Amino acid sequence: MADLLRLLLRVAEKAANVARVCRQEAPLFQLLVQEKTGDDKNKKFVQDFKTLADVVIQEMIRHDVGAQFPEMAGFIHGEESNKFENGLGESVVITVCGTEEETAKLLASVLDGDNTAASLLARAIHQDPVTIQAHTDGLTVPLSPSELGIWIDPIDATSQYIEGREEVLQEGHLSPSGLHCALVLIGVYLRSTGEPVMGVINQPFNYKDPAGGGWRGKHFWGVSYGGVNACSESRPKDGPGGCLSVVLSSSEKQVVKEALTSLCGPDKLMYASGAGFKILCVIQGLADVYVLSEGSTFKWDSCAPHALLRALGGGVLDLAKCLRSGSGAQDQQTELTYHQPYTECKGADRWANHGGLVAYRDCSQLHSVTAALKGKL
Repeated sequence: MADLLRLLLRVAEKAANVARVCRQEAPLFQLLVQEKTGDDKNKKFVQDFKTLADVVIQEMIRHDVGAQFPEMAGFIHGEESNKFENGLGESVVITVCGTEEETAKLLASVLDGDNTAASLLARAIHQDPVTIQAHTDGLTVPLSPSELGIWIDPIDATSQYIEGREEVLQEGHLSPSGLHCALVLIGVYLRSTGEPVMGVINQPFNYKDPAGGGWRGKHFWGVSYGGVNACSESRPKDGPGGCLSVVLSSSEKQVVKEALTSLCGPDKLMYASGAGFKILCVIQGLADVYVLSEGSTFKWDSCAPHALLRALGGGVLDLAKCLRSGSGAQDQQTELTYHQPYTECKGADRWANHGGLVAYRDCSQLHSVTAALKGKL
C-alpha cells in the first residue's frame, strides 16, 4: 500500500502540473477562457477544452497506475468519458501514448490541428514531477491492489479554476473561493465493501511565489483500514469554547441555513466553493462540519477526502439516511460507499451521492448538526 500511495502522490503532482500549465501557457490559457467568452462557443473543441484537460489528467492517472498495478486497470474510474468529438465531427478516443510525440499527435486531432497547444499539453503529461516527500515508509496495510478500485476527479471546482481568481491563503482562515478551491482528487476504495481506504488531494494553486516563480502546490494524504489510520494532517484542535462551525454551499436550502444559524450563530456559518474543497476545510479544521442537502455531488468528489477524514476519526455520511435513522449517528448503514451504482439512474447520476452528505471530524459535533436538521428536510 505504501507503493500505491507514493505512486498516487506522484501522479497527483503530475496532474497538478497539467492544471498549472493550462493556465500558465498562453496558447492553452486562450482555449480555457475562450470557452467562457469567445465567439466560438458552439465549436465543440473550444467549448470542451476544460473537459479535455480533465480527460487528459484522468487518462494520465489511469495510464500510470495501470502500468505499475495492472490488476487495478479495470477499476480506475473518473468523471469524464475519454471519447471526444473534434470540430470535424470525428470521434477520437483520448489515451496517453508511449511517447510525447504520439500523445501530441493524438491531442492535435482533437484540438483541430492546434499543434502548439497539443505539444504543450503532451509535454506536461510526459514530464516526471519532482519527488514528493511523504513519510510513508513504515506504512503497512494488509490489502493488495487486486482488492481496490480508484475514483478520480481531475480538477474539482471547475468554475473556480476557469475564473482563476488568486487569493493569498492565511493560516487558519477559510478563503471561500478562488484558484485554491480547484483540487486534484484521487480516492481508493475496497471493491468488496466500498469503504474508502486511501485518499490523495493535491491543491495545485496553494502558494504563488511573489518573486515570479509561479504557483506551487500542496498535497494531503490519508490511509484508513483496519487498525491503521495515518494522515499527512494532524487532527485539528477544537475551537475556543466548543463553538461549532459549519461550511455550506451558497446555494444551500434556506431551511438548512436557518436551522444551522440557530445552532452555531451567523458568524460560524461559512460558505465555500467546490465539494472537495469544503471537505478539505473540515480535514484542516477550518470548519467542523460540511452539510449538503442536495444530491449534487458524486463518488469522485467525496472518495479521496472521505479517506482522510476517516484517518482523523471522522467520516462522510449520507445525510438523508442519517436523518432517517433513529440515532442520527454514524454507522455502517449511513457512511458513504463507493462500489455500487444506483441502477435506477442513468449516466453520471448512477454515481451521485443522492442523499446529500455530512462530513465531520467529531461525533458529538455530528450529533448536534443532525439534531438541528431533524424534521426540517
